[in-house]
Amino acid sequence: MIELVVEKVGQAVEILNEMDIDFWLTFVRETTAGGDPVLPLIYGHDLTWQSALIITRSSDNFAILGHFEAETARRTGAYQQVIAYHESMRPALLETLDKIQPKNIAVNFSRSDVHADGLSYGMYQLLLEYLHDTPWEKRLVSAESIIASLRGRKIPSEIERIRAAVDTTRLIYDSTFRFARPGTTERQVADYMHAWLDEFGVTAAWEYDGCPTVNSGPDSPVGHVSPGDIAIQPGHILHIDFGVKQDGFCSDIQRVAYYLRPGESKPPPEVLHGFDTVRSATQAAVDGMRPGVTGQYIDSLARRIVTTAGYLEYKYATGHHLGRTVHDGAGVLGPLWERYGDTPDYLLEAGQVYTVEPGLVVPGYGYIGLEEDVLVTGTGAEYLGAPQTELILIS
Repeated sequence: MIELVVEKVGQAVEILNEMDIDFWLTFVRETTAGGDPVLPLIYGHDLTWQSALIITRSSDNFAILGHFEAETARRTGAYQQVIAYHESMRPALLETLDKIQPKNIAVNFSRSDVHADGLSYGMYQLLLEYLHDTPWEKRLVSAESIIASLRGRKIPSEIERIRAAVDTTRLIYDSTFRFARPGTTERQVADYMHAWLDEFGVTAAWEYDGCPTVNSGPDSPVGHVSPGDIAIQPGHILHIDFGVKQDGFCSDIQRVAYYLRPGESKPPPEVLHGFDTVRSATQAAVDGMRPGVTGQYIDSLARRIVTTAGYLEYKYATGHHLGRTVHDGAGVLGPLWERYGDTPDYLLEAGQVYTVEPGLVVPGYGYIGLEEDVLVTGTGAEYLGAPQTELILIS
């Protein structure tokens, strides 16, 4: 992953120049206790003492950190100046600022994007103390836009890792739907998928107990919940939400199947209508995705199809960023609800990877949710794996 760090730091320099920001400061300590989410992109290791990772628009990058960690910083190859300290980093930080003379200093705080909010309040107070009575204390700005672009604009090697995770997830799904027969419980389905994680040498994309989420029939609770003991029955919709983390990157895919009742050769009309509605909403969102549109606009395309078809509005965003984490920060394909802050107004950019996941309930049968992983290209969007276009039928 060291090669990725060098590439992402290089990308960060390009973003600083694009945004006319001189100096980006990531200020951390004891990151095993609560690390800044940006560290895997620009450093790739934990840090212990107070540390400053500084990226500048001139590519003259600095790592100011405890002397025991200096060699690790040098080995990243991303920081031209590695400055080790013993008792206090304040002198080195102030000397670096005097050398660069930045007109603005971006630091990692954000009201809307959790992945851009890595500067703790305590470290913010310490930084203000270090900068007190200097020209720099009034030049702090949010690094939110830098981090959103850095996380969002996937470089080719990142995209290939996500694509590989999607391929592994598809293989596990194919095997799972052959395994999950009537009478199999949700928990047994999850155990089977967990066994495949070990087989492929990957991990769950989110909390193990809830990855996968498995919903069989109308009485299964939908959401971020562990599978229960409900057994699959004829007439049930089986919905699964699952992803893997492979080589540091995640997939996040939902699939649905219908279990035919005795004498049925196809699903009831209401089940087919529900599936077709979700599939149409998914495709409408993907068709609308291109650089320069807002996440709110994409969300409206999918949401309108679901509600126009007579279903209740789903109470979540149509999609989110996907990458090193399954919810990878930055913008969302979502409505302008207070809980999303201004993230629905972020613009889509080429290289971003989003999930697209509208859903609805078919009364008496269960939940239908599809989720596809989608890459924004220079002119539109493409699936990072074959989407589900037909309802899986199991007898």
